[in-house]
Amino acid sequence: MALVGRPNVGKSALFNRIVRRRLAIVEDTPGVTRDRLYAEVEWSGRHFGLVDTGGYVARAGDPLVEQVRWQAEQAVAEADVVVFVVDAQTGLLPADQEVADVLRRSGKPVLVAVNKVDTPGDGAVQAAEFSALGLADVLPVSALHGLRVGDLLDRVVELLPASGPPEEEEEPVRVAVVGRPNVGKSSLVNALLGVPRVVVDERPGTTRDAVDTWLRHRGRPVVLVDTAGLRRRARVDEALEFYSARRAEQALERSHVAVLVVDASEGVTDQDQRIARRAMDLGRAMVVVANKWDLVRGPLAEERAKQLYHALRHVSFAPVLFVSAKTGRNVARVLDAALRADRAHALRVPTGPLNRALEAAEAAHPAPSDARGRALRIYYATQVDVRPPTLALFVNDPELATDAYLRHLEARLRERFDFEGTPVRLVLRARRPRRGQER
Repeated sequence: MALVGRPNVGKSALFNRIVRRRLAIVEDTPGVTRDRLYAEVEWSGRHFGLVDTGGYVARAGDPLVEQVRWQAEQAVAEADVVVFVVDAQTGLLPADQEVADVLRRSGKPVLVAVNKVDTPGDGAVQAAEFSALGLADVLPVSALHGLRVGDLLDRVVELLPASGPPEEEEEPVRVAVVGRPNVGKSSLVNALLGVPRVVVDERPGTTRDAVDTWLRHRGRPVVLVDTAGLRRRARVDEALEFYSARRAEQALERSHVAVLVVDASEGVTDQDQRIARRAMDLGRAMVVVANKWDLVRGPLAEERAKQLYHALRHVSFAPVLFVSAKTGRNVARVLDAALRADRAHALRVPTGPLNRALEAAEAAHPAPSDARGRALRIYYATQVDVRPPTLALFVNDPELATDAYLRHLEARLRERFDFEGTPVRLVLRARRPRRGQER
């Protein structure tokens, strides 16, 4: 089911009403939605996909607007049922007739949702004007108040093709593509998919919503999420940009793997480091993509690589790929790296090998001690959680552990187990020694 219509008729508000959460950004400014937004919906026992689209403009000289229109046309081509959203308050406009002509040529079942009919008794009068579009089903609704939206969904379900038995599907790997504005996130997503799934423009801030795309890679279901550019919070001063940044934050919070895209031609910035730190604090697996590598040549390439590794040393567990979304260089390796990071993120280490690895680490480097000569002693370790792998170390006194020694233990564990791409958390717990164990 696809929602289409000219700009600012309330498609995103209706989308949010149907999915029962604020998934799409809603503002009075026309043209807020640009990419296709997907969600799963259940109504009257039927499960189906819902797609929100940008405002359809038939004649546009702006390449960005042309891309938005193409995205809407793709949504119509994929849909089993199209809901054509119009505005009861502005009435029937020539632009509505142009959209109706396009929808008639699509051959798809079309329902006309006359939105902004916010008074219960006004539906028939306000909807009558849109009968001139020549489309059979005209239904008044109010996305704002939820009036008659159920009637619309009842009709959608009637028009959907018969469904087969539900298929069991494993949980998809959620991969969020994050980074500053204009580093090439959307270009990378399109390069990964091989189709222009998301709108790309040289102007910063083109992507506003977090755009989900479902795919399979090497047999695994994946949800690839393109996000809006994340700027420093002090510089986010407009409501639209605030909501875009919040959607990106939420996409990162829901993800398993963060693909951090940095601009190799500019080098790693303070904001890149902040985003990496945020992903690590959330416990997300991570892959770093140095995009626009085609612009880096000669001695500058070595300089940029050194600067990148140094600036992102706090997430040194993340593999780094030098990529050009424009030319396709190394793009095919990004999803492979993301799936490897996801496997590491969910890795469970048996207790026996874990303790043997820690014993070897202790033997290789003396444990720290305090002024009284009391040394840290690790009695036992076990894994208590995944995503990220979390290891509980039972010790004589957690206060004796230094950051340097914990880094040593983590490094030795990474040598022994495949934790590439994921943070590892070491949780120290005080415990009395068993009989025969020294303090």
